[in-house]
Amino acid sequence: MTISFRAGALSLAAALLISSPVFAEGSKLDAVLARGHLVLGTGSTNAPWHFKSADDKLQGFDVDMGHIIAKALFGDPDKIEFVNQSSDARIPNITTDKVDITCQFMTVTGERAQQIAFTIPYYREGVGLMLKADGKYADYAALKAAGSSVTISVLQNVYAEAMVHAALPEATVDQYDSVDLIYQALESGRADAVATDQSSLAWYMTQNPGRYKDAGYGWNPQTYACGVKRGDQDWLNFVNTALHEAMTGVEFDFYAKSYKTWFGKDLAPPQIGFPVEYK
Repeated sequence: MTISFRAGALSLAAALLISSPVFAEGSKLDAVLARGHLVLGTGSTNAPWHFKSADDKLQGFDVDMGHIIAKALFGDPDKIEFVNQSSDARIPNITTDKVDITCQFMTVTGERAQQIAFTIPYYREGVGLMLKADGKYADYAALKAAGSSVTISVLQNVYAEAMVHAALPEATVDQYDSVDLIYQALESGRADAVATDQSSLAWYMTQNPGRYKDAGYGWNPQTYACGVKRGDQDWLNFVNTALHEAMTGVEFDFYAKSYKTWFGKDLAPPQIGFPVEYK
């Protein structure tokens, strides 16, 4: 009787597993491979992350993450279909399978991680300060030492003043309603420095070589990662592997070239030998 019961229990368990959604539908990885191209959700209006070139081609750092994943899938970085989506569509398009993955400067938060699965990070954002190369102040230390004599231009936001004062407690904060205006304030001398995302500053300095410099201080860190649908560990593992090897392994040259293009900085090659992840 015991043997019969165990055999029946095992048969029941096997039947339940075979009929479960994971086994019936398979992994997104298999579906994408069968389709022959990746469907990536991203935007088209935020340089240097995702924007159109003069010939209407989608480009940017987020876009390049998609090319990395496509190459890992098919050996061809261009086997990819882009879905242009607004920021508020990033998560819904994942959960409804409109896209295979979203890479769209999406900040990792606990609340979002309850709705989707995040990949490993591919960039760490933060707030930075940009100065004129020939300006009055040499760096962050000089700005802080100047106290209330310093004026910082920043994009208008309910948190803007508190954000700036976290780094420069005594500075005067001037808020503007567009990104162009915060840069114009610095150029005209109405502001001594601009405070905004480090990536935006890096891109702006890349577009205007020699005119501006980084003050050398960053704060308010945020992690950027791609997002996939929850419950598919094979797909998540594959994307993580593709991104990991772009940042530390066989596809590093592609990642480093993209980083240099959009942020103007050379990355040091990964060290050979003991894996850096475990140091």
